Amino acid sequence: MGGGSREHALAHTLHREGAAVFVAPGNAGTGAFARNLPIAVSDASALVAAAREHAIDLVVVGPEGPLVAGLADVLREAGIATFGPSGAAARLEASKIFMKEFLARHAIPTAGFAAFDDAEAAVAHLRLVGRPLVVKADGLAAGKGVVVPKSVDEACEAVVSFMRDRLHGEAGARIVLEEFLPGEEASFHVLCDGSRYVALPAAQDHKRVRDNDEGPNTGGMGAYAPAPVITEAVKAKVLANVVEPTLRGMAAEGNPFRGVLFVGLMIEDGEPRVLEFNVRFGDPETCVLMPIYEGHWRTLLMGAATGSLPAELPEPRAVHALGVVLAADGYPEKVITGDAIDGLDANVDHVIVHHAGTREEAGKVLTSGGRVLCVAAEGATLEEARDRAYARVETVRFRGEHHRTDIGARALGTLPQA
Repeated sequence: MGGGSREHALAHTLHREGAAVFVAPGNAGTGAFARNLPIAVSDASALVAAAREHAIDLVVVGPEGPLVAGLADVLREAGIATFGPSGAAARLEASKIFMKEFLARHAIPTAGFAAFDDAEAAVAHLRLVGRPLVVKADGLAAGKGVVVPKSVDEACEAVVSFMRDRLHGEAGARIVLEEFLPGEEASFHVLCDGSRYVALPAAQDHKRVRDNDEGPNTGGMGAYAPAPVITEAVKAKVLANVVEPTLRGMAAEGNPFRGVLFVGLMIEDGEPRVLEFNVRFGDPETCVLMPIYEGHWRTLLMGAATGSLPAELPEPRAVHALGVVLAADGYPEKVITGDAIDGLDANVDHVIVHHAGTREEAGKVLTSGGRVLCVAAEGATLEEARDRAYARVETVRFRGEHHRTDIGARALGTLPQA
């Protein structure tokens, strides 16, 4: 369920493993190997009816919106195995305030914070503190509800734009002001079945729109995996100090977590702290995680959905993967769509062009969203994966296309460590 590169990657992987795949609503890419169903992810009754009509034995919910709205609850009540947490458990992503207070209750390492529902009080707090704090919208804002200001004045402007001007709608009606966490960011995904979990290799996303981590935040401009910042020692700390107390805490509070818990981490001097929780796979991280456990995803997703994860995770493939997002003109601000995309037909070994914001019209594939494609490649080394991905990027064309040229640069030693 969904229509981005995350859903394309999930659907394509399940298709390659032999499953008959339906995607609602899908995109121009998923339509090439699966059956797209013209159903909005918010239309729970239509999705239940479609699952029954087509004898679906597993529903994989891609985006966070329907999970927060309780779609997984509706599907499970209808007797349909569903990969994704309950609406109550999805509050870990739905509300930054809920998430931060949960972390505090369970002594899980994170940045200091204060929550506000009044703009004047938030601005007064910033003036009193006298240093810029990170401003985060409480609700869902498509990955764009975070401002890392360089001054107190810039932080105050962000507060006003979120809370008074409603830049992100009701998502910014309440905010979190958070201490800045130095270090290197990583994406850590854990498959959960309500009581057990299996950890996937860490990935690293690139949020800023331009090279060298400049420009505004986006939903993600590229990713790679495995991320070397998560060493075995750091992984052990993440599991012991973050993942396990989170899953215990959710169960103890009556909301056992089933699905994928995506922990956004900041690592400094080998110590992990939580930036955020997401309750679905990252996008574009999914595009680089799928190759690592190729051949096992149907078992893993069904196991998480039905409370029967395997006791041990299959051995990962010894590959590296890297994905580059190709964005539309104007992204992440005023996006221009409807442009024809050329260069999609080539079939290149070890590279998949995942569709995100695309649609088909009169035999042509057109842009239909901000993040249009994610070109993902695998290789024996990260450098090989990077070279393959960027070689394929150069063959794709559409008006106004832009992408970062430095995905993976930090791991490859061509960017200074944060």
